[in-house]
Amino acid sequence: MTRIETPSQRRKTGVPQWPKATFGADLGASLVVFLVAVPLCVGVAVASGVPAELGIVTGIVGGLLVGLLPGSTMQVSGPAAGLTVLVAAAVEQHGLAALGVIVLGAGVLQIVLGISRLGTWFRAISPSVVQGMLAGIGLVLILGQIYPVGGLAQPDSTVAKFAGIPDLVLSVVTTPEGRSGLLLAALALLVTACWKKMPQKVRLVPGALAAVVVTSALAALLVLPVQKVEVGSLLAALNPPDTAAWGLLLNPAVLGSVLTFALIASAESLFSAAAVDRMHDGPKTQYNKELVAQGVGNTVCGAFGALPMTAVIVRSSANLQAGAKTKLSRVLHGFWLLLFVVLLPGVLSFIPTAVLAALLIQAGWKLLELRQVAALVREHRSEAFVLVLTAGMIVATDLLIGTLTGLAVAIGKTAIEVSRLSVKAEHGDEQVRVELGGNATFLRLPRLLDHLDQLPAGKHVHLDLTMVRHLDRACHQAVEHWAAQRRRGDGTVEVALPAQAR
Repeated sequence: MTRIETPSQRRKTGVPQWPKATFGADLGASLVVFLVAVPLCVGVAVASGVPAELGIVTGIVGGLLVGLLPGSTMQVSGPAAGLTVLVAAAVEQHGLAALGVIVLGAGVLQIVLGISRLGTWFRAISPSVVQGMLAGIGLVLILGQIYPVGGLAQPDSTVAKFAGIPDLVLSVVTTPEGRSGLLLAALALLVTACWKKMPQKVRLVPGALAAVVVTSALAALLVLPVQKVEVGSLLAALNPPDTAAWGLLLNPAVLGSVLTFALIASAESLFSAAAVDRMHDGPKTQYNKELVAQGVGNTVCGAFGALPMTAVIVRSSANLQAGAKTKLSRVLHGFWLLLFVVLLPGVLSFIPTAVLAALLIQAGWKLLELRQVAALVREHRSEAFVLVLTAGMIVATDLLIGTLTGLAVAIGKTAIEVSRLSVKAEHGDEQVRVELGGNATFLRLPRLLDHLDQLPAGKHVHLDLTMVRHLDRACHQAVEHWAAQRRRGDGTVEVALPAQAR
């Protein structure tokens, strides 16, 4: 006798619920996301200074593993352009062998944060800091990727990148590699720009993939002297941490990288989830579960020595626009990545690195969001200052210092704005009535004491604090001390305190 399970029974047994009615839509969406993911996985890996295969591995884990886990339904995980700067710096400072340990440690920390139910707190970060962080990443990404376009290796520091621009221009103008790279990069950007105007059926093929195919074919036909992606065996590229690598966890700099990776990857994933939730009417993201899922994915990526992952807004929006209905689409996209790298790895070796650099420059430009920055400057200058400061500090120092600086300034600005205090004085013949409103905190204490000290001597003072929403200990003690001094002098004081201070 055949046993038929109800939906509730399937939930209990953990069997994924993928209705046949939505299978076709999810299958089509998975192919679109796969085509979007291939150039981005390879491009992020190359820009990070690691083998291209490691970017594909992260994409596979993001699909086959994280795609199955609870949290978000529609967002797709994989290697992200926003972490390129972090990975490149970590590999440069600690070596490729340390990458697995750092990513694995960050994944474990994400799991702990999710289990501790701290995922929702990432939504409390100031939008100006987030926007500044993304803009800073975009600027660093653009500044670094202009060098592969000209056939040069990107310098290590920001100062060197600015200083090397004249040599880059000279290389583009005078060398065959530079001219060819600029031609292919410009053509790639032109194809992606024009692709948006193509018919809907044509646009089912992502513009980034079309740009890679066109430019790679042109480079092969004209035998252009450009550097291309180097591809080897997927298994040979895996770089699991060895005994020596685990010892790096005793290095404070490595531990700092673990913390930075965890915080930035978590923030990017959860901010992406908030954006994706606004694009569809299905189940919304469970932030703590999504943070655990990202942590599990990064733990596995670290065990393989692959790139760190986040939820990626580009792939997630492509998933929704392609008509995905369930999480099956993101799981299948991971399967197509695995199939591709096993059966057709040699195809990647036709891709010029200048083309991938151009696609990442485009990604960095999108991260700047200049229209939103301009609107913020017009409407909220203080918020715009936080944004520009965060981005500038990231470019001048590094991602962690820049983000922490922005957070500190945002918190300070908010504290000042929240602690606004109004002081109104009504002078009579024998009495002065002073009414306070707002929040009386230590930040406004100097202003409060200045007002009180300017009250005329010899008059009775009625100090009304009943309309104060918050009276902190510093202001309370200062008012009592001032009243005691005035009573010892030649005046009388009556103080009406708010209910919280009685």
